[in-house]
Amino acid sequence: MEFEPVVADVVRQYADTPGALLPILHGVQHALGYIPREAVPRIANALNLSRAEVHGVVSFYHEFRETPPGRHTLKICRAESCQAVGAEALVAETTRRTGVPIGETTADGALTVEPIYCLGLCALSPAILVDEQVHARVTREQLDTLLDALLAA
Repeated sequence: MEFEPVVADVVRQYADTPGALLPILHGVQHALGYIPREAVPRIANALNLSRAEVHGVVSFYHEFRETPPGRHTLKICRAESCQAVGAEALVAETTRRTGVPIGETTADGALTVEPIYCLGLCALSPAILVDEQVHARVTREQLDTLLDALLAA
């Protein structure tokens, strides 16, 4: 499988590091964009862990994904501050425009929409993250402009 050399390289890089599981998972996701389910047994075997232990860590942390992301990623902050000033309206508009609920990828693979639980921009809420670029005090009009560009790409 095409992911195996990547997983092997990342495991070799971190295998002797105390607490190697998280650095390995981050390394695999950075290289591939996600952690393939088929990689879990290989990682577990390399670290002498059970598959359940590795899967438990992957499924516990929101930042790890088990499916390939879209070409672009939109993360909408769901923290209390953002919710208090309109994040839910941004979620609703995004769902309406994309046809997918938060946590999913559009059928054409253009966009993955995800929750994020704090961007550290409470004074500038609501906030979103688009392909690692932060946008603060986001209005529906600004969101629509961003979605136009993301869905067209």
